[in-house]
Amino acid sequence: MQDGFLTEGEMAKMEQERERFIAAQRNNDGDLIRFRTSAGRELDYGQALQEVQAGRIAGVNAFKAKDGQLHIRGDADGDPTNNLSELPQF
Repeated sequence: MQDGFLTEGEMAKMEQERERFIAAQRNNDGDLIRFRTSAGRELDYGQALQEVQAGRIAGVNAFKAKDGQLHIRGDADGDPTNNLSELPQF
């Protein structure tokens, strides 16, 4: 840490240490309802949203949708293969 700011290397290390979503479960309507993380944890949508908001899950963010509710979405990185819709089922 330099001058109270994280270096680029420190930020990259923190990003690597955070969990990622690696699989998901969907309901009959196709809505995401559960996630499995890279650490093997299984989280329901509410738990996953809390983890995302706390910054413990990499590659995703929480946003307020038109319905006024908070939802989880993948970070916009231009790579469609890592979108939440592409997560394998478990």
